[in-house]
Amino acid sequence: MPSFRLGNLPNMLQISLNLSPKHRLDLKLVKKRGEVGEGIFPDISELRRARRGHKFSRFFRHIFEHKNIKKILGSNLALVVLASSTLTGSTSAQDTLEPESTVISNQEVHITTQRSVAYPVDPAIVNQGYHFAHPGVDFEGVTGDPVNPILAGVVERIDHSKFALGNAVLVRHSGELSSIYAHLSKIDVEEGQAVTTYTKIGEVGTSGRAFGDHLHIEVYQNGHTINPFTVLPRN
Repeated sequence: MPSFRLGNLPNMLQISLNLSPKHRLDLKLVKKRGEVGEGIFPDISELRRARRGHKFSRFFRHIFEHKNIKKILGSNLALVVLASSTLTGSTSAQDTLEPESTVISNQEVHITTQRSVAYPVDPAIVNQGYHFAHPGVDFEGVTGDPVNPILAGVVERIDHSKFALGNAVLVRHSGELSSIYAHLSKIDVEEGQAVTTYTKIGEVGTSGRAFGDHLHIEVYQNGHTINPFTVLPRN
């Protein structure tokens, strides 16, 4: 950064600015004849009468706030900046910082969501809950409504009957769990097919021993029925 000093010569003010170790900029202000004005350097007695600030700070504040100094610095500021930038541009190329380049990747990110557990129908409205005489849960529905498995798995068995559970699908899940979907009006999967909670395995119906449209599901763990709501989320 350039530094400067003041020199006091008869009828002339000299300002020297050190722009670099090898370059200095000298500015001279010559007083016109017959011009009367306030002196640049303050009267010591006036500085002593001032109450605020140290005497050295008061001295230099008076100099740099003087209107003539402001005129010099204001009129020559562009010249100082130009000289400084010129000298800086002559430095070695090794001292010049290369601009950092930033590479933005356009690689697409694909986000997938997977429901681990889901209701078999939507909306899920319970007609009849799980109890000793009813080892499953009945959900309201209209013939043709889609049915999905509550967990991902593999279709293990498909039954077509006019009695009991009617048209039914058995899906084997992990962890010794399995589930049955009964009274279907249509079956849309095959044995051995892998399914997820998004797979349509059939449609609600009234097949078998059913009184009205609904979906009956049963959940088994290690071959024993359990309450489906031990697996299904509770709203």
